[in-house]
Order: sequence, then structure tokens, then C-alpha cells
Amino acid sequence: MKKLRTPDSCFANLQDYDFEPNYLMVDDTEGGELRVHYLDEGPSDADPILLLHGEPSWSYLYRKVIPILTAAGHRVIAPDLPGFGRSDKPASRTDYTYQRHVDWMQSVLDQLDLKNITLFCQDWGGLIGLRLVAAHPDKFDRVAAGNTMLPTGDHDPGEGFRKWQKFSQETPQFNVAGTIKSGTTTTLPQAVLDAYDAPFPDESYKEGARQFPILVPTTPDDPASENNRAAWVVLSKWTKPFITLFSDSDPVTGGGDRIMQKLIPGTKDQNHTTIVNGGHFLQEDQGETLAELLLKFINDNPKAQ
Repeated sequence: MKKLRTPDSCFANLQDYDFEPNYLMVDDTEGGELRVHYLDEGPSDADPILLLHGEPSWSYLYRKVIPILTAAGHRVIAPDLPGFGRSDKPASRTDYTYQRHVDWMQSVLDQLDLKNITLFCQDWGGLIGLRLVAAHPDKFDRVAAGNTMLPTGDHDPGEGFRKWQKFSQETPQFNVAGTIKSGTTTTLPQAVLDAYDAPFPDESYKEGARQFPILVPTTPDDPASENNRAAWVVLSKWTKPFITLFSDSDPVTGGGDRIMQKLIPGTKDQNHTTIVNGGHFLQEDQGETLAELLLKFINDNPKAQ
């Protein structure tokens, strides 16, 4: 598999992102390997909080969340999906499949030997993360979902998503920072916008960013539909703590929280919260609030002995 690697110089002096990079290698399924970047902050012997980002962001999205979680004594793992951030970027759009990304993140969990995980997932972080939960429920103690869903293609994705999907395929240049900006309620400084653009020196690095919108199952016969339906069978029996922390200003995923609350038993009696003044990228708009809600969720739901 041909791949691109963003030069380290692109990540120099990013605003509020002073974390040490970590790397591991995953099987690219074509006889080679991909280098995956991840953050590993906080005490190594603490139970991990896994933060999964979506499209077209990267672990920079969690820079406000991580210090609050680690200050409370937690270990935080935040990978960059292949195609994003400091991870390698497969050079062809056909290299990007839903299943490969599930498998690549599963490899990260396996290589780091993560267990007793609290997951927070947003956007594609949920499409991938909820599949991991369903595949290995024993590895996860709690799940928090924000502005995400696990679609099967059996239901209309909504006009907001259809517009985004169409735009992503037709725009001559894929404006990553502009996408983040349009999905926030706050005004982002230029330095922050530059940080979201940093992984993508030119259009050739954006094949994953362009491909991800059309990998979302929107028809019942999508290649991922059957596996996602199977995952829902597991989630419909999930009784461990599951909370929804959606924001109030996301036209794409709005209402997904109510579906999860209806279908997943572990959502019962949880303090589900709609975070005010948050766009699709609620970590950017309300990162500190999100972090405090995650801490409360963990404290309110201690692991059963």
C-alpha cells in the first residue's frame, strides 16, 4: 500500500498541543505496515480513557480535554486514525474502508493491551468505537457517546448529512480547517485552524478526508451494514454504563442520543446531558465542560468489584 507521511515539521509549535508523540505499526492488509500515532498521557497504571476522533479532525481536537482527565489521575489514550493527524495516510481513496479502520484501531487496543476502558467517541470515533465495544465488550467498562451514531443504512441519514456527503465529493479543494470551523459555534483563532490543517500539506494527503463521508452506511446493502447490525445486537444487551453527551447545535447527529437511550439498556438512569453552545465538534467548543462530565460519569459509575 502506498502511503504518505506528514513531515514532523508540520506539527512544530502547535498551539496548546505539547504532548509527546507515540507510534506503533499496524498491518495494512497488503503485506506492509502503517504507522499509527497516539497520545498516551497520565499514569500508565491507571485504567485508560480512550478518546476517538472523527472526520476530518485528529487528536488535536482533545487538547482541552486531556489535561483535565490526567489531572484527575486517569490515563488517556488518543489515537490518530490512519489518514489523519500524525498517522500515515494511505495514498489511494480505495485504501480506505470501514472494516480496515475498525481492524486498525483494534490492533492499537491489542498492542497497548488496553482493558477496563472508558470510551468517549465522537463522529467517526463512534462508528469505529462502538464496533470495537460490540466486538470485545469485556474490554470496556463504560461508554460515553457524543454527536455520533452507528448507522446500518436502514434509515434515512437526514438532509444535513446528505448535504455534507455531496459537498465533500464535489468541492474542488477539501478545506479541512473550514470544515472544522463550520462545525463549531465558537470563533476559532487562526493558530487553531492552522493546527487542523497541519496534517495535510497538500490535497494528496486528504484522500481519507474525502473518502470517509461516503463510507458511512446510507443504504441497507452497504458493505458495513451487516456488521453494524450485528454490533447493534450486542449493544441492545449492553448493561454497563452508557451515557450520551451530545451538543445542542449539531444538525447532522441531532436525535442520535435519543435513539441510543431507547435501544441500549446501559443508558438507563444515566445523567444524559445536552451540552449547551456546542457544535458538531463539541470538544472544540466545550472541551472543558465535556471533560468534567466524563469525570462525573466515571465517578458516578465505579467499576463493579
